Amino acid sequence: MIRLVIADDHPLILNGLTGLFSFEEDFEVLASCSNGPDALEEIRRHRPDVAVLDIRMPGLTGIEVARRVNEEKLGARLILLTAALEDEVMVDAVMLGIQGVVLKEMAPQFLVQCIRKVHAGEQWLERRSAKQALEKLLKREAGGREVAGLLTQREIELVRMAAGGLRNKEIADKLCISEGTVKVHLHNIYQKINVDGRVALLRYAQEKGLA
Repeated sequence: MIRLVIADDHPLILNGLTGLFSFEEDFEVLASCSNGPDALEEIRRHRPDVAVLDIRMPGLTGIEVARRVNEEKLGARLILLTAALEDEVMVDAVMLGIQGVVLKEMAPQFLVQCIRKVHAGEQWLERRSAKQALEKLLKREAGGREVAGLLTQREIELVRMAAGGLRNKEIADKLCISEGTVKVHLHNIYQKINVDGRVALLRYAQEKGLA
């Protein structure tokens, strides 16, 4: 018997999944939830074999629930339901060791197959997207090492803030330094990484995984 907790904030999808799984003799739905906090609580309570989580839910996203499940060592294998295979979703899935990612537009039987494979210890990730996610992770790690060799921790912090759209005064307030000091830091950063302004700095930050 495969014991399941399922979570989706759309009642139609949640009811549809419950109905779908009721036809599978080896599936048992222990709880169906409409938000992230309830899903996490039911996983803690029931310790299911597999949790099927919508990527976007109120309270906690599917990724955030998955992160808590891993941190608390709750033992459930994890499957994400998503409307689109976004790069960041796949990166998070790979980093968290999530065993399955299923597009909502796929035929319901694919999800049933995915659950069985994941329960058996296999992975169900769209290969091309998973490969791109791994490449992005490796690039980010390499970029992080390169940045750490060029910039101080304070300068890296400042780059993140500037890339996040903060103005010099806002950065100064957050770091408890003067606006003039921020300008000096930015000038030094521009020289160290060989860029000529904020637009180029943002591009650099994105390439190195700082934004």
